[in-house]
Amino acid sequence: MQLEELKNRWRLAPGTEYRCDRTLNLYKTPTAAELVTQAAAGRQLKIVAIEANSLHVMLCADDYPGWLRLGDVDALDLASAPYHALMVTRPDVEQAIPGAIAFAEAAMAVPNEYLWGGTVAPNYDCSGLVQAAFAAVGVPLPRDSYQQEDFTDTIEIGELLPGDLIFFGTPERTTHVALHLDHGRYIHSSGKDQGRNGIGIDSIFDLSNPVSQAYHIQYRCCGRIMKGYAPQKTH
Repeated sequence: MQLEELKNRWRLAPGTEYRCDRTLNLYKTPTAAELVTQAAAGRQLKIVAIEANSLHVMLCADDYPGWLRLGDVDALDLASAPYHALMVTRPDVEQAIPGAIAFAEAAMAVPNEYLWGGTVAPNYDCSGLVQAAFAAVGVPLPRDSYQQEDFTDTIEIGELLPGDLIFFGTPERTTHVALHLDHGRYIHSSGKDQGRNGIGIDSIFDLSNPVSQAYHIQYRCCGRIMKGYAPQKTH
């Protein structure tokens, strides 16, 4: 879509949804200096505001905001229909868990690096990997780790099952999330400062690896996904 066409359409119909024809980077500020998330090809978004050098947009599936460079508007087309989240219940989640784990393990098997804001292969951040793994099997989740913690039902560490989420951070807020595999082992994308700069497997019980030790100190809680996320806002 051309920029002028998009501007005119937004003025006339600001609630219009657009489909991304390729993976697009969304940024934290209008200056596009810091990646905040990515929109994979096929995802839908709405425009919140148009600035001189960027568009303020909201992703339809997870209500996540970001700024899109004006140079990327050529990748936007009109969506054929408004985004509609399918109802996903706990039994649906249970059936999807093996596929989500397989997705994460396959992502680990290819060369990758930790990318803050990354939600598209090969480079993910922690919550981007979790979101992408479950999205691949039809279970939509919120974007950030603290949002994923709020979205799940808190469980005790002894209740962990494959597919549950493990959260790390400070007493005030979650900053990291991992996908539980079995027996306390979890797969996650961790950064350079205390991780592997990419996807790896660690443990909350076996602390023989320094990465496991580093995250053990920051353990907060565990959560169980009970349903799929449905958009909460009228954009």
